Amino acid sequence: MYLPRRTNRSATALRPTGARLVVAALASGVAALLLTGCAGFEYREDVCSDGEYPVMSVGATGSACVSDDEEPPTGFVRYPEGKVPQQVDDKWDVYWNTHTLDRDGRVIDAPAG
Repeated sequence: MYLPRRTNRSATALRPTGARLVVAALASGVAALLLTGCAGFEYREDVCSDGEYPVMSVGATGSACVSDDEEPPTGFVRYPEGKVPQQVDDKWDVYWNTHTLDRDGRVIDAPAG
C-alpha cells in the first residue's frame, strides 16, 4: 500500500536554512554581549576637568578642583607632590579618604566622622 508523503508547516519549520542559521548566530552573539556587558572595558573618571588641579582641605578629607591659573582657596592646600589623585578611586584618591594634612603640612589620620 502506498501512502503519500505529507508535507506540512511543522515538518518544514524545523529544518534550519542558511538564513536561519545566520539569524540564530547573530542573536546568540547579541545575547552574549548583553549578558557580559562590557566586561573587558573600564571607564575611569578624572578627579578634575582639564585646566584644573585637585586640592584638599586642611584637617579634613574634603577636596575641590581649582583652575590651573589660581591658588587654592583659604582652608585648602595642594596635595603633596607624587601623591595627587588623578582618577576617582585610584590609589591616592582612596588614601586621602582616610588621611589629611594638618596646618603644618604633616600627613595625619583623618578625624573620625
